[in-house]
Parts: sequence; C-alpha cells; structure tokens
Amino acid sequence: MQGIHKLFLLLAVMLLSLCTGSAQQQSGTPITLVKAGRLLDPRTGNVISPAAVLIDGERIKQVGNASQISAPPGTRTVDLGDATLLPGLIDSHTHLFLDIVVPPEVERNRHSNGLFAPGLLLAIVESPSKRTLMAAQLAREDLESGITTVRNLGHSGIDGDTELRDAINAGRVPGPTILASGHKLITRGSYLQNLNPALSDAILQQEFLLIDGVDGARQAVRRNEFQNVDVIKVTADENLTVAELSAVVDEAHRQHLKVAVHAADTTSIQTAIDAGADSIEHGNEVTDQQLKQIRDKGIFIDLTPTFYDGFLLKIAEPTIVMSPAFRAANANSDARRKRYNDLVQRVLRSGVKFAVGSDMCWFYPGKTRGQASTTTFVKSRQAGMPALDVIRAVTVNTAEMLGRQDRIGTVETGKLANLIAVAGDPIADITELERVKFVMKKGRVVRNEIASR
Repeated sequence: MQGIHKLFLLLAVMLLSLCTGSAQQQSGTPITLVKAGRLLDPRTGNVISPAAVLIDGERIKQVGNASQISAPPGTRTVDLGDATLLPGLIDSHTHLFLDIVVPPEVERNRHSNGLFAPGLLLAIVESPSKRTLMAAQLAREDLESGITTVRNLGHSGIDGDTELRDAINAGRVPGPTILASGHKLITRGSYLQNLNPALSDAILQQEFLLIDGVDGARQAVRRNEFQNVDVIKVTADENLTVAELSAVVDEAHRQHLKVAVHAADTTSIQTAIDAGADSIEHGNEVTDQQLKQIRDKGIFIDLTPTFYDGFLLKIAEPTIVMSPAFRAANANSDARRKRYNDLVQRVLRSGVKFAVGSDMCWFYPGKTRGQASTTTFVKSRQAGMPALDVIRAVTVNTAEMLGRQDRIGTVETGKLANLIAVAGDPIADITELERVKFVMKKGRVVRNEIASR
C-alpha cells in the first residue's frame, strides 16, 4: 500500500511539472537565459565575464557569471557569443511627433524663429492621425536602435504622446516605454513670436498650455494631469517668473510628477533653480555658481549635445543650398566646440547629477530616428566625457532622473529585462552604441543580429 502511495505521489509531481511547463509555454513569456561574453554594470563599471541573465516574463530573475546560473528545464537560451550586454538605453529628451526638415536659408531668415517655427506650422497643417503614425514609426526606430525608454518632452499635438504611450504599453504598436509630458507649458513670448496671431493661437491651442500668472500656472498643470501625463515640461524664458514656475512645481509635486524645465540662458537657469525644478534641460550658459546651487539642491542637468560637431550642416547639406556665410557660421568651429567642451568639463567637476538626451526632432537624411539619437549620445565623448560616464548618462543616471531607478537603468534582479548588446567594448569605443546588434524590451527580443541558438 505504501508503494502505491509513493507511485501516486510521483505521478502527481510529474503531472504538476508538465502542467507548469505547458502553462509557461502558453503564457507567451517563457523563462529566457541570455548569455554573452561580457556584461557591463554602468553604475560600478564592473564587468561580468562570461555573463548570463535569467529572465522570468518581463523581469530579471538572476544575473551573474554564466557558470553560476542554472536554468530550469524548458528555458529558451539566447547565446550572444562574445558580445557585450548593457541595460537598454534611455533617451531623456526627445520629440517623437516632430521630424523637422531644415528650411532653406532665405526662408529661415524671414522669421524670428525661422529654424523651428516652420516645423510647428507644418505640425498644425498635418492631420493628427498622420502625425501619430509618423511618431509611431519614429518610436519603433528608436527601439530598434536600443532605446527602450524615452521621455517625450512636448510638441506632440492634442493628445499624441499619451495615446502613443498607451498603445505601446498595450502591445498594439512597437516602441520604447514612453514617459509623456502632454502639452508643454510656455509663456506668451515663447516659440510663436511674430507669427500671424490666428496661426499662433491655433498652434498654442494644439501644442502648448499658456502660463499666465500663478493661478494660470496651476491650471495648466491640472489640465495636463487630466490627460494623465508622466512628467511636466516647461519652457523658461525671461517672461517666466519664479512665482509662476514655483506654482507649477508645487502643483506637479502634489501629484507626484517631476518638472523638466527648458532653460538655456543664465537667467532662465536661475529661475529653474529658485523654483526647485527637478531637471534643467540644456543648461548651455550655466555658471559655476549655479552649478553649485544645482548640486546642492539635487537638481539634474540634462545635457543635449545635438548641435555639436556640425550637426546642422549634416542634416541640411543633403536637402538645401547653403551660402558660404551660412556654412561658415554653422561649421564645427573651434569656438563652438570649445564652449560645449567647457560645459561638459565644468559639469563633471561640479558633482552635479547629469544625464544626456538627444533633443531629436530633426529629419536626419540617411539615418533612422534611433540612429540619429544614438549618434547624438556619443558626441559627449568627443566633448571629453569619459566613455563610462556617457553610458551612465543614458542608463543609470537617467533612470534616477526619471524616478524609475527601481525598474530600469541597470541589469539587476527584479528590474525589467531591458537589454541591449554590442559586438565590441563600448568603453574602448563608445561608437559601439551606434551599432546595437541585440535589443530586448521587457523580456521580449526586438532585434537580434547575433547568432543565437
């Protein structure tokens, strides 16, 4: 009788095992083991070699040396050979609903904001559906280049980025995880100066929320909250007061939303500091004294080296005729290079927390949106930022700036399985980030150009 009981127990265990395995296969999220020659931890700079990452569904279950991790039966193995694994890249500053073609020089000179205003006008002319489909394409191109999370900071129409975010989250279209800002908050003097009032009002209504006094600032945040945004984006200029921006920050923080402030000149940067912004976008003219204040307040600087290294010429040359004066003014001059190099070095010395975003809203002939964005990331290395700091600036640092450090930014147990792989060593050659060969988002392989079994 005892033998029969043992037999029944054995059969029950076998049946349970079979059912578990069957359920695992039917779920669409099997346990996966990713193996690679190396895994770089951007936080510490340590490298595990050979490396393995065990993934259960969307999340990482175990990370370590390949010899220390044993996978259960039925595990799918993705062998990336000698490749280097990294956490998925994060673009902290992008504009998926803009793909601006640089207008001819004569046309630009006719407008106060001639480089950017035509793109805003065309965004109004296009139907919202067409614009959203374009953004979905650009989002997919970002993901295919290894960018698994983006923060979309404005210029996305009536409800573009929140709807695209939800469609990606629901699995209806491919793309990175989007942190959506909805409408950008601006003063009357931003972006729309010297345009036909009828057009400027239409653009304002579709693209922006107007800050007009302290109460208006709070109302603007609440309108974005109603749209279920993930972050508040504000453009600071000389017309924005500290009281108005402080009201934005206070209202946003009440709803547990961070505030990213476009601030390039010294005055706007000081307004952002005094109001307690969470991140300062661009920060081009920041002073050393301001860097100390930013550090002491724990504010992030989000560097955007978009126009470094003659970017405007590279995107304009294939499509327009340029005068010798324009070409000379926008070449990668020693003075322009020195200004950005100096900014990077001062930020590094200051101890300020920093990230790097692409600020990509431009049509880049010959490149996908993802390729254009990753090309922008590596420019910080040309400006003197160590390669490991560049990688940190688009992974672990950015995750902290976004308040998502508990789920992205590093390859660690419990975090989302957002992984990329490059063929070489990105510390030795940061341009490897421009040639991502393998992309996984939330445990699902998006792209794999490396032999796998």
